[in-house]
Amino acid sequence: MAKTKLDYNQVARNIIANIGGKENVNAVRHCITRVRFRLKDESKANDETIKNLEGVVSVVHGGGEYMVVIGNAVGEVYDAVCEQLGSMGEDAGAEESKEKTNPVMKLLNIIVGAVGPCLNFICAGGIIKGLLSILEMTGIVQSGSGMDTLITAAGDAAFYFLPVFLGMNLAKTLKGDPFLGATIGAALCYPAINGTDLVILGMTFNYTYTSTFLPVIAVVAVAVPLARLLKKVLPKAVANFLVPAITLLIVIPLGYTLIGPAVSFVGSLANDGITFMMNTVPLLAGALFGGLYQVMVLFGIHSALTSFSFMNLLEGNPDYIMAIACTVSFAQTGVVLAMYLKTKDDDLKSLALPSFISGIFGVTEPAIYGVTLPRIKMFILSCVGGAVCGGFIMLTNTMMYSFSGLGVFAILGLLNPENPNVLTAVLCAVIPFVFSFAVAFVLYKDEAVPASAGESAPMEPTTVTAPSGPMQIDCPIPGEVLPLTSVPDETFSTGILGNGLAVEPSEGKVYAPFDGECETLADTLHAVGLLSNSGVSLLIHVGLETVGLEGKPFEAHVKTGDSIKKGQLLLEFDIEAIKAAGCPTITSVLVTNEDEVGDAVLTDGKILIGG
Repeated sequence: MAKTKLDYNQVARNIIANIGGKENVNAVRHCITRVRFRLKDESKANDETIKNLEGVVSVVHGGGEYMVVIGNAVGEVYDAVCEQLGSMGEDAGAEESKEKTNPVMKLLNIIVGAVGPCLNFICAGGIIKGLLSILEMTGIVQSGSGMDTLITAAGDAAFYFLPVFLGMNLAKTLKGDPFLGATIGAALCYPAINGTDLVILGMTFNYTYTSTFLPVIAVVAVAVPLARLLKKVLPKAVANFLVPAITLLIVIPLGYTLIGPAVSFVGSLANDGITFMMNTVPLLAGALFGGLYQVMVLFGIHSALTSFSFMNLLEGNPDYIMAIACTVSFAQTGVVLAMYLKTKDDDLKSLALPSFISGIFGVTEPAIYGVTLPRIKMFILSCVGGAVCGGFIMLTNTMMYSFSGLGVFAILGLLNPENPNVLTAVLCAVIPFVFSFAVAFVLYKDEAVPASAGESAPMEPTTVTAPSGPMQIDCPIPGEVLPLTSVPDETFSTGILGNGLAVEPSEGKVYAPFDGECETLADTLHAVGLLSNSGVSLLIHVGLETVGLEGKPFEAHVKTGDSIKKGQLLLEFDIEAIKAAGCPTITSVLVTNEDEVGDAVLTDGKILIGG
């Protein structure tokens, strides 16, 4: 059966509604699989509801960010989120978060924000360089020929002029002038000052800043606040050209002679520490990092722990850590493929196949959250496969020479331009894949699993605590929960139609309290009947005497027969319009088939059934 195309606007709407609304968002950005929110108050976000939304894989907290894992469609969902927040960038909210972010994580987030927009071109450059190594090795392109030079230029450009792109992106992230950042990057790449002795105030300096990462970050971080200060004190008539002129005259000499060397020294210390560890106990270090890498992905800290290695690689230095980080995904995909071939569960098959395809291209969150993590033995096995990957890479002394992307594209980055060893590079992917596949194929057996957070994962309704035990249903409308006897209408208050709860709405929205189906929707849109996957029939009647309003204050987002997911927005209504019409807004939420599912009682603001 063909899979329905995801409505990205609806996914975004549901996410925003369940993270505390637009007013709770300070800022938003995205990485390769996650929409990352900085929230004013994370306690307002409903993790369990968001995890079970259609289009959402899982939720992760880390580094002061609330991360909603989407998978391959992250770009489309992010754009929809930004559009609904009234922003197309990171400025989705102007206020600072009440909860202070860890300074180190804040710094790393800023750096990631600078490199993110140009990451695709960095990957493209790495792919081109890897392909060129193969073309030269096979004699299709002669080394030193005109075509070789042109292809080399295409592959090296994003790396050589990296300071230009980083400077532009970082200035924008810091709410400065992007052209100021780009100009600083261009100045640091200026041929006459790179690798040349420059005598300044009687001292000789010789530095190279092309293909570097940290120096331009530090210089732009100084330049943007300086420019902001100058803009305040200089007359407006001359500020437009004097601000950049004075800023550049100060930060370029300062950056070249002091700031650049200082941060380069710090970066080299970090790289030396990593290199020392990898050289001292290479097999153990590689296996440990490879085995734990997917756990880091799980907690969203993998980017932070590989930041210095990533910078090292972009500066043209071969790196072990990045070689492991970019190939360990093959252990996860090997496990998922084995599960796909072994399982007889059609729902698991429908989830495992697209997760396997995503994993081949390096995106493993759908596989982790949707397939292996709910079957924890399989996740542990994938970590063992990751350890095999890391150990093999260190055993064969394989490094990454250029960042060519994740998954299969990473193999190109493992090719040494001076002496490409294609077989070893391929084996770095094949060995963890084959090992994990073989062991998983032998060990995996279908069994009942907990509710998966995957988009198409088989799941019991999240409101059910046990198939044959009690179940809880959350109030589907934001507001003050009251006993059903508070409703000034005997039809509801006496429980003739069923027991449940009443709510005085604070917000005119009705959300699905469970997975299931919209069984009925009144023509006047004032009432909706829902049926959960576990067989609970729920009637939600908005207000009293609202049938006479003929649907005017209401807007439906579902229709009769539609499937629903927990947390999905079903209905909107105008509270003030209902009150203006003289109708009470108190809403009844009733379980209408207690004889089938058990008695429904109000407990701690929720409906408890069969407890």
